[in-house]
Amino acid sequence: MEKHFCTCQTTDCPSHPGNHNEGCDLCIQKNLKLGEIPACFWINITNGVIGQTEYSVENFTKFYLANKAGGKQ
Repeated sequence: MEKHFCTCQTTDCPSHPGNHNEGCDLCIQKNLKLGEIPACFWINITNGVIGQTEYSVENFTKFYLANKAGGKQ
């Protein structure tokens, strides 16, 4: 099986691209339904999402604003 580029470290999630052959679609659909942002967006800002418990668009915006000044722009 070809390795998917996904940066998400939650490989036990049923929507993770490594657990099916539908690419990112299941993950994106799940996140849109829940009003959340996929882990790969969080990881793009920093090198992880340790300590995050709520992945809403609002919380992502706060996370982005707090971390973008930390060097990655």
